[in-house]
Amino acid sequence: MDWLPALWFILIAVLWCGYLFLEGFDLGVGMLIGLGRNTEKRKRVLLNTIGPVWDGNEVWLLTAGGATFAAFPHWYASLFSALYIPLTLVLVALIFRAVSIEYRGKAKTARSLKLWDAALGYGSLVAAFGVGAMLALTTLGLPLNENGDRVGGPFAWLTGYAVLGGVAVVAFCWIHALAFVRLKTDGPVRERAGTLFTRWLPLAVLPLMAWVLIVLLENDSAVGWALLAVAALALVVSIATARAGREGVSFIALGLMLATGVAAIFTAVFPVVLPSTLDPAFNLTIYNASSSPYTLKLMSIVAAFGVPLVLAYQSWSYWVFRKRVKEEHIPEAHHPEPIVK
Repeated sequence: MDWLPALWFILIAVLWCGYLFLEGFDLGVGMLIGLGRNTEKRKRVLLNTIGPVWDGNEVWLLTAGGATFAAFPHWYASLFSALYIPLTLVLVALIFRAVSIEYRGKAKTARSLKLWDAALGYGSLVAAFGVGAMLALTTLGLPLNENGDRVGGPFAWLTGYAVLGGVAVVAFCWIHALAFVRLKTDGPVRERAGTLFTRWLPLAVLPLMAWVLIVLLENDSAVGWALLAVAALALVVSIATARAGREGVSFIALGLMLATGVAAIFTAVFPVVLPSTLDPAFNLTIYNASSSPYTLKLMSIVAAFGVPLVLAYQSWSYWVFRKRVKEEHIPEAHHPEPIVK
């Protein structure tokens, strides 16, 4: 079944797109809480917008990594060994972020509260940057030899492309979070998010669009260029509707821009899953990096049942927690002991 590697390449691209869309606003809200200037009550409003869904959104990252490991073990081995340092930093950042979400409400002193906020803000920032750097290098190349091993020191991965991808995902997460906060809150928090969103949207997506453009220039693809045109049109719609106060349409258009941009990248690099900057002959493709046909067939059967189930329960959770959060919904913080100034 020669079409199975292509199918799983598409599925992994969809998983990464879903992760960037769903976890994108999670990470962005974390940055708004930990690195922004807000009162404690407004921070709790922001935290409550993602409180019921943030851990479910991380399922997309785990599934993308697991699918890569199972469907394309050589891709997984080369990528994760070459990027051992940044991926470790991403893992540590995600741990700090998760713990801070659970524990900031238990802080008994102002100092400990600031520490948890910093853990949330910088954990979200580092995680977003690391994921962006990894995806950029996956599509633009690493110095790999004929065995798929990295050539160079432990920081050979730290290139301009890695920085571009990291900045692109960080900026998108931040602006995506503002669009999400406009939908999920009311009052001053919503107004502030709307002002920032309409002001910074064109600039915030520039690194992401530059990334897509570079990939297309290096891997000419007619379909990829068409998808980039759709992404540009979706961006124009998002900007126009944001200024008109149509928050839902603007949010959906921004998501469409992301989806078509990611689709353009993966379409352009197909069938290469990890290009080598040393010699194109060393590229890993869906054919020389994939598992056996039997493994891919079995995975496809499981995915046919598992993917709809995940989509169903996540859609249900978003429906249940669809209402807006206001400052008056947030009770006063209760501490066993008074906060020490």
